[in-house]
Amino acid sequence: MAAVAAIRKKRKRADGKSVNSDGWLATYADMITLMMTFFVIFFNPDEITQEQIDAIAASMRTGGIGSLAGGLTLSSGRGADLGSTIMSLPSMERGQVMGQALRRAVSVFSPEIRSNMIRVTHDERGVVITLASDAFFHSASAQINIEQTRDTLLRLGSLLASEELAGRTFRIEGHADSSPIDPAGPWTSNWELSALRSVNVLHYLTDLGLREDRFQATGFSDTRPIATNDTPQGRAYNRRVDIIIVDDAHL
Repeated sequence: MAAVAAIRKKRKRADGKSVNSDGWLATYADMITLMMTFFVIFFNPDEITQEQIDAIAASMRTGGIGSLAGGLTLSSGRGADLGSTIMSLPSMERGQVMGQALRRAVSVFSPEIRSNMIRVTHDERGVVITLASDAFFHSASAQINIEQTRDTLLRLGSLLASEELAGRTFRIEGHADSSPIDPAGPWTSNWELSALRSVNVLHYLTDLGLREDRFQATGFSDTRPIATNDTPQGRAYNRRVDIIIVDDAHL
């Protein structure tokens, strides 16, 4: 900033009269802006891994003028030829797979994410693809609403069957809100409803050709809410089925 301020100062000509030297700054600023736009166009966020993002963030935190700690680099070091790279560690490989699965799921289900039919998140269990029960099931029923969700479920099956997820384990968890079950209905409690919803999703996916031994299915009733049960919107969030691409560390 001091350099810019110095440039902005009026210089004096040989005859002692001041000269305004700011005229070139507008052109210079336009050129810098155009160069930045040019390079941003070439940036593809799908090609960067979560580990690279973390490394960039860490470098910004530890680097800077006057810092003696140094930063991190994304370039190969002298030991790379020997296979001595941090990206080759088993934990980093798992992180790469989960990062790729997360990005792929967000891309595959982008229309459903915008309409709140599906949420894609990541936690200690792995990549979590959450199906809104109100969109995928008939009210107070474990029957899948195939007419409205067939295309989405087919894309889910294709994602789980993809080569990049070969050998992964999938867990299907059914969840309910805290509203009491209708005594005249077919369920004695939310346990049965949440469990059968997860099982029916499992059956649909295995009917598409996925192996049953890659799945785990369970129901949690209303014991694991992600929102308050005091509002209709919160209860709608809690009525869900989670399909989890399980991280190896959580098996």
